[in-house]
Amino acid sequence: MKFSPHFLGIFTNIYGSYDAMDIPKALLVALVGFLTVIAVLAIIALFIKFIAFIFSVIEKKNASKVTPVITPINSTPSVPQTNGVALPDNESQGQLELIGVDEATAAMLMALVSYKTEIPLNRLAFRSIRLVEEENK
Repeated sequence: MKFSPHFLGIFTNIYGSYDAMDIPKALLVALVGFLTVIAVLAIIALFIKFIAFIFSVIEKKNASKVTPVITPINSTPSVPQTNGVALPDNESQGQLELIGVDEATAAMLMALVSYKTEIPLNRLAFRSIRLVEEENK
């Protein structure tokens, strides 16, 4: 197949003739092609943003329908059993040394660790809890 100026007739509208392309005409064709690609990519990006916006609105509507579960303070949350058989409720893993920490704070810290790790509190072995002083700089 021989490439003639008539084969590239689609470029007639761009630079107005069937003549062979010189450097300025070739640069013009390249620029039009480049701008076309950028425009199509921008349209695709806007379409993706629009779809993401629609999904976020739908997600917010579904999130507002979900009601939070409120458990009474006195209820005991069910903790999955880990590491085999749990110890009896009145038996612990050992002694705890408190250094500069009151018992209420230590109990709160131990309960948080137990809750976050999903390990029953009587299966955790705390050796000591020490207050760490921050240095003011």
